[in-house]
Amino acid sequence: MLRPLMGNLVLMLMACLGLTGCGVKKSTAVLKAEAGVLVINNIAEPSSLDPQTVTGLSESHIMYALFEGLVNYDPVDLHPIPGVAESWTSSADAKTWTFKLRPAARWSNGDPVTAQDFLFSWERMLRPSFGAEYASMLHVVKGAKDFNTKKISSFRDVGFRAPDAHTLEIRLENPVPYFLQLICHHSWLPIHPPTILKFGTIDQLNTPWTRPGALVGNGAFTLESWEVARNLVVRKNPTYWNAGEVSLNAIEFRAIADLYAEERAFRGGELHITGSVPPYKVAKLLEQKSPALRLDPFMSVAFIWINNDIKNNEPVRKALGDARVRQALGMVIDREQIVRKVLRTNDAPAYHFTPPGAGGFHAKARWSQEVARAQKLLADAGYPGGKGFPKLEYLYNTSEGAQMAAQAYQEMWRERLGVQVELKNLEWKVYLNAMHKGEYQIGRGAWSGDYNDPNTFLEMFITGNELNQCNWSDAEYDRLIGQAAQEVDPARRFEYFQQAEARLVSQAPVLPVVFNKNKFLIRPEVQGWYPTVLDQHPFTAVKLVPAKGD
Repeated sequence: MLRPLMGNLVLMLMACLGLTGCGVKKSTAVLKAEAGVLVINNIAEPSSLDPQTVTGLSESHIMYALFEGLVNYDPVDLHPIPGVAESWTSSADAKTWTFKLRPAARWSNGDPVTAQDFLFSWERMLRPSFGAEYASMLHVVKGAKDFNTKKISSFRDVGFRAPDAHTLEIRLENPVPYFLQLICHHSWLPIHPPTILKFGTIDQLNTPWTRPGALVGNGAFTLESWEVARNLVVRKNPTYWNAGEVSLNAIEFRAIADLYAEERAFRGGELHITGSVPPYKVAKLLEQKSPALRLDPFMSVAFIWINNDIKNNEPVRKALGDARVRQALGMVIDREQIVRKVLRTNDAPAYHFTPPGAGGFHAKARWSQEVARAQKLLADAGYPGGKGFPKLEYLYNTSEGAQMAAQAYQEMWRERLGVQVELKNLEWKVYLNAMHKGEYQIGRGAWSGDYNDPNTFLEMFITGNELNQCNWSDAEYDRLIGQAAQEVDPARRFEYFQQAEARLVSQAPVLPVVFNKNKFLIRPEVQGWYPTVLDQHPFTAVKLVPAKGD
């Protein structure tokens, strides 16, 4: 119903307060852009704000706003650029790196950022009692793995040194061709020692130091507020050494888990950037040539975890402990159908684990879809036609796309193998906790590269790695990844990775399904949000150029 043109003058004047020149009402996104406030949907409530405990990609975006490491990502192509370290050098054998810290670097409370702060942070990360899932990211440092696994007891025997307050030396076990990319990762970010010790001990988990008013960071933004399950706000940090070059005044991270609600919020002008796009919308938006849709290259794979060490359920433990069973489960998945008819998201089917082109690597080993062979493998394992096979439970996080894929797997396993699977979904933080504890049988997995190298995908499956959530242990696989870590010749190094990929196909501890693209919606006000294969976008380079209201 149209509002009458003539009416009470007071009502008209009041209405004009929310209008542009008594014309078109400005959306939230336009008003926020004018205020220099970027509004992003981060999809899920962050599991933590501790950079040394988080493992999710969505959490990492917040970490990079609040903290800064030795080296930063270039916003265009992610090559390493100076951060807290203004310069660095490496020895002739590439095993010793020296970083010079900029004297102007400050914590948000005004304290100088020192080399000792980094040593404290890395000791915390590696302490066995702390139990960091990403501790293995530091294992390239001499003695780091031995300290992390209790083979040595003193952190002084690890290859970190601070000759003075503004110099750091890092000695590696072997040359690491991607080392500068590696230390861009949030697991290498420093934390403020006095704040940690104010709320507990160095290795104490889940203390209140990450709450608003308590958290002290050294990034371009500081934590202003955190409304659980709603939004988290960070504001420009005046003590940041390069604050003059930061355009944004604040960033709001929303926590809208429902993809349809997220898309409605974007269309309603509440968000500048979404975390994803509802699956059914991608094809439609492509047909419409929507300028808001981005399908960026992404070094990411969606897969199925198989728990190889299930507790308290011997029938399931026995079944999933058999490589023939795991292979059969993987062989009957129609990856083309998942991509084209189920998800319809313009992604690519995954027939190996490492995404094509990661660090220049292209895996040769391939999964095949062979229903008859899968049925024979299951029969050879003692379950002909699924007879006697225990009922399985598939765990996934609350998400429309994850649910659609889960239902497709469930039907394929039932129809082609006679295997019954019950679906169970959990909210993001609860799901992450269950996966970490191994409290699942089979479940949704997704992995995005931490740096541009195949090692970021393949190293996680070695025995004892905290990220090895399938609890698989294979001596031959461990040997291959270990050889790759010591190999300096690029061609021979890639050959070890080829053999490791083949081992993953033959033993099937995980079942790759889809190579993802980074799918999201973005408003025209946002500038400096470049397509990057790791989905990292330094907020120091992002600008908002106000556009006309919707």
